[in-house]
Amino acid sequence: MKALLHFSKFSALILLLLTTGCVSTYMPNVPHVPMFTEKGELSAAGHITPKGNITFNTAYAVTDKFSAMLNGSMLNQEGRKRDFRHNLIEAGGGYYTTFGPNQNRVLEVYAGFGGGSSDRTEKEELEGVMTYTRREASFSKYFTQVNFTSKKKKSLRLLGNEFPLNYGTALRMSYVNMSKHLLDGEAQEKEDNIFLEPIFYTRLALSPTVQLQYTSGSNFGLRNRKALTAGYSVFSLGFVINVGGRSLDR
Repeated sequence: MKALLHFSKFSALILLLLTTGCVSTYMPNVPHVPMFTEKGELSAAGHITPKGNITFNTAYAVTDKFSAMLNGSMLNQEGRKRDFRHNLIEAGGGYYTTFGPNQNRVLEVYAGFGGGSSDRTEKEELEGVMTYTRREASFSKYFTQVNFTSKKKKSLRLLGNEFPLNYGTALRMSYVNMSKHLLDGEAQEKEDNIFLEPIFYTRLALSPTVQLQYTSGSNFGLRNRKALTAGYSVFSLGFVINVGGRSLDR
């Protein structure tokens, strides 16, 4: 019954986000949470949002405490009222550790940098004449991120099988700064902003290496801007693959 209730709330959130329009120049990607436990572990993930933004994440545990990551996202959306293309790539590194009575909790701290571009065309029809407004931007990005994951003693039972659940959160702060800003080909004032991007996720273990993840979160801009605003929340469905590492089920 509880699983059915969670699914109903989950479906309602999808419907809400599908019907919500946003016009921000910046669209956040899905933060990567590798959940590393030891040297040599490899993590790869792919996520997609209701708006079609696709995120790819990779990370590798270089030592028993330090790891590196490379992430990217892309969107190419064409609609009746708006066309929107967005690309982003970022790289970073950080520290991870396990703790707790059974060493089944993971804390990760990352920092990194990247860049991207955005191209948005607004369409409006007035008295049978279509008008277009195009905004283009390129930007750099710097971020810091803290991940916390806990393996709870709960599982989802489906078709007679038990699927372990992992719960966690990622708190990310990003500084985004435009290097180019054009409106209908004319140069505009360049903008910057600081974004707080907390996300919460649940992972359903389909096998020892493959997990299904759904993510929900928010995006808050600390500065008042016209184009570089916090217009998009973070919500996605995806798969995470971890190869190597210790089991957190103990």
